Formats: sequence, structure tokens, C-alpha cells
Amino acid sequence: MKIVIIGTAYPFRGGLAAFNERLAREFIKEGHSVRLETFTLQYPGFLFPGKTQFADWEKPADLEITRSVNSINPLSWIRVGRKLKKEKPDLVIFKFWLPFMAPCFGTIARFIRKNKHTRIVSIADNIIPHEKRIGDRSLTSYFMNAIDGMVPMSKSVKEDIKIFRKDLPVKLCPHPVFDNFGESINREEALEKLELESDFIYFLFFGFIRDYKGLDWLLEAFSEERLREFPVKLIVAGEFYSDPSPYLDLIDNLDIADLIILKTEFIPDDDVKIYFSAADLVVQPYKSATQSGVTQIGYQFDKPMLVTKVGGLPEIIPDQVIGYVVEPKPKAIANALYDFLKNKRKQEFTENVKKEKQKFLWSSMVSAILEVWNKTVNDDNQK
Repeated sequence: MKIVIIGTAYPFRGGLAAFNERLAREFIKEGHSVRLETFTLQYPGFLFPGKTQFADWEKPADLEITRSVNSINPLSWIRVGRKLKKEKPDLVIFKFWLPFMAPCFGTIARFIRKNKHTRIVSIADNIIPHEKRIGDRSLTSYFMNAIDGMVPMSKSVKEDIKIFRKDLPVKLCPHPVFDNFGESINREEALEKLELESDFIYFLFFGFIRDYKGLDWLLEAFSEERLREFPVKLIVAGEFYSDPSPYLDLIDNLDIADLIILKTEFIPDDDVKIYFSAADLVVQPYKSATQSGVTQIGYQFDKPMLVTKVGGLPEIIPDQVIGYVVEPKPKAIANALYDFLKNKRKQEFTENVKKEKQKFLWSSMVSAILEVWNKTVNDDNQK
């Protein structure tokens, strides 16, 4: 098949780019022709909360990536849509994560579909965003009515799809394991690279820091006196995408500054394995969620994980098997952290992670997309 993936890719950085590039490689591995169409401008500078949107590493040599899409310029949407309408790829894939992208993606999709050949399938991170804004539903509806099928990555997103389209062909597929960050390194080597002492246990909070991710809850939980029975520290690794002041003030007020390692800058892809290799437990104390790429990085590096009982996270982490699924409250998080330390759960959970991660293959994501594509083709043939 001739396939085009439209969305974030090099020279842009982050989980969206990593996902799209890894998906392209899986399609290529299975014998398909794949090209990525990415942004000339992804976000206007004033809307982007981080320091930079761009990668500081070389372009991947094994992928065809074209910069053509300006997210705020309708002339760009029309130009890209007309080009792909003429090219007639068999399948165009959009990874949808934010209503802001709906006008751009929805317009491109509408032009492409005029060729009566190309099918549009979207992979859905979220349908209803974590941080809601006026107009979200109208924007999302515009995009949802321009596609032929969708692959949600959690049950909650699958349910959200019905708000907009009850007739849409859908196939649920969990986020695959993020295996594009390399292999684990020796724990001692990882700690040495991070200049950390080897006689501590390390919890890891990883990824962009936004308010819905619950770092404040984790800090409150980590301050509990009973955790002081153990030599434990918390690594916070990721760039602030919200005001850092409340978190820094909380650390001071809780008097835990000596127990917190702040690595609050963007973590390059090559360094991801260092942080996960150093960690004993990955903690995601989210206040809201659908799914998370961080859990799938944890799987890649065979790490026990703690998640809160929100969105699709409990679907991915079997409670008391590879980690914990807890109520979204600081006390519940603290109870699980204490259990992990007191009962020395690391080895048991780690062995179970190695078995459980076999469920999350990239080949399954490709199969789900193609199943939806086939359904759209068959439905048209029956009309």
C-alpha cells in the first residue's frame, strides 16, 4: 500500500514525533511505501509552553519526511490536501491529540477524500482534551466528520468517539511499547551518568510537566514521614509546560528539597534510557488521562509502574502484578510507595513486566489500522 502519515515528525521532537516515526518504520517493515508529511509550523511560539519545539539531532536517514503543513495557514492546508488528492495514496493517517489541530487536519482530509480512493484513518490519543477550552467540541467535530475510521488507544477514548460519530469504523489498540529509545544500560552506569549515588532507591516522574499530571500530589505523597525509613529519592525528569513556581514552593514547604532531583529540561531521546535504567519505580500520579506514552517507555525498560485510576491507565497496568493502580489521591499514592519499599516488590514486578509487555506490539497497531481501512473499503463496496 501507499501510505502517508500526516503529523509531528523530525525536525520536531517529543512523543508524537517518536510515535509517528516508529509507526512508519513498522509499516515499511511490513512492505508498505510510507511518507511522512510534517509541519513547517506546528504551534505558534506564543502557544507553545516549552523552550523549543525542535530536535537537536540528525534527521533519520531511513524515513522520507517532508515539511509542508502550517497549522495556522489555510492556504497550506488547501495546498497539501490538493497535492495528496492528486497523488491518491491508499491510506492517510492522522494522529489526533488536540482540537487546535482539527481545522488543519479536517480541511486537508476533506480535500484528499474528494479523489474517492484514499481512506483517512486517525489514531486517537484524546478526543476530549485534558485541559478543556471553549470551542473544543466544535473543532473536534469538524475533524471527526472528515475521517473514515479511527483507532483509539484506550477504552475511554473509544467511548468518547460515540459523542461525535456512532457510525465510524473503530478498532481499539493500546499504545505500543516505545522501543525506539534503545536498550537498558546497567543501573550503576546510569546512576553514574546522572551523578547519583548508588545506595538510594529512585522513583521516577518522567515527561513534560503539566498540571493534570499530578506532580503536586506525588510531592505530597513523597513527603510522608514513613517513607523516611528507606533510602529513597525522587527524580523529576522533564521540561515544565506549566508554571514551575507552585511545585518549587511545595518542595520548600514540605522540606523535601534534599530528596528531590530536578532534571527539569527536555530529555533528549538518547538520554531516555539513562533515566529509566536508573529508576526502580516509574510513578504517574495523573489527575486525568486517556493513555500515556510514559507507561510504554516503562514497559520497554522493564520497570514497575504506579498509575492512578483515571482514563485508560488501569487498562495498561495490572494492579499488584507489575505495579499499582491507585485512587487519584496523595494518600493512596503514598500507601503504594510505602508498600513497594516495605515489601521489596521490585524484583517480582520486574519479572512480570517482561511477560506483560508482549501484549503491546507495533505490529498490532499496524493490524488495527489496516483492519479499519479494510472495513471502510468493504463498506463502500457494499453501497
